[in-house]
Amino acid sequence: MVFFDFHHHHKNISHGIYNLELEKDAPDIPYSAGLHPQDILTESIEKQFQWLYSTAMKESCFAIGECGLDGLISLDNKIQEEVFLRQIEFSNEIKKPLIIHCVRRYYEVISFRKKAQQAMVIHGFNKKQTIAEDLLKNNFYLSFGKAVLYNLSLQNTLKIVPLDKIFLETDNQEFDIQELYQKVAEIKGISIEKLDLHIVENLETIRNG
Repeated sequence: MVFFDFHHHHKNISHGIYNLELEKDAPDIPYSAGLHPQDILTESIEKQFQWLYSTAMKESCFAIGECGLDGLISLDNKIQEEVFLRQIEFSNEIKKPLIIHCVRRYYEVISFRKKAQQAMVIHGFNKKQTIAEDLLKNNFYLSFGKAVLYNLSLQNTLKIVPLDKIFLETDNQEFDIQELYQKVAEIKGISIEKLDLHIVENLETIRNG
């Protein structure tokens, strides 16, 4: 079996969503394109958006992202929120889901959910169960990465996440995603084949709005 890698940084993986770096050319494999909070340049925002608008319209672009809010960077929160909202509105326009980067600003991200008409997926989720519960109540999907293999608290959180809200990813880590699928299947008490089927169905759901 070949397992879908929801968010990765490896050009040699074709069965997944490649995170395209800002202002790079679009690859032939499925990818996401977005303005990551850490990459926003206030003096070049319009130029960055022009790149995004043209790149995200291509057929191989699966999603807008990473985009979101980051509480650990120096960029003004108001600018981050304005850029995030523009990407949400663009996502609504072109009917593609959003891959969300969030650091210490989960409740602000939740407040933007009502503005989005497309699916919103929190990538690399590794926070406490109460945050997961609040995100799920607001119809977010959660994508889990390598931390699930060793973080017992995160494994317990995963138990309460419905199968129709889960994705799995390698992000920028070097490991075999099959190992992650196997671990999550064990945690959920299902076969790896059934888990894979659910994730394929989830992909179709968010692709179709």
